[in-house]
Amino acid sequence: MAKILVVDDDPDFVAFTRDVLKRQNHEVITSASGRQALDVMRKNKPDLVLLDVMMSYLLDGLHVSEEMHKDPELSKIPVIVVTSLIGRPDKERLPVADWLSKPVQPKELLEKVNFHLQPPATPQPSGK
Repeated sequence: MAKILVVDDDPDFVAFTRDVLKRQNHEVITSASGRQALDVMRKNKPDLVLLDVMMSYLLDGLHVSEEMHKDPELSKIPVIVVTSLIGRPDKERLPVADWLSKPVQPKELLEKVNFHLQPPATPQPSGK
């Protein structure tokens, strides 16, 4: 169905997420760091990115989303932030499509992924 990039330095979370998404026939690619994720995105453009905020590498999830937003080739890819941080981002400051709190429930993950993979609605003619 869709190509989804999972960016997280927790191998257990990556394995869990891969399993949930593959059961829905999604192609899953992974990255354990922000810097690697940007390289992967530029070479193998995903349809959606699941992005952890706090990673042990210099370029964390917040920086990745900012870099994606600045790049015309990546700025249209929906980003769902997945984190154990409490609270939600200010969407004016952080260009993301949605937010999931860990621990992630499979049903909620799939609902958000499927919602953001839908094509935007096309305006209907007014008929006048």
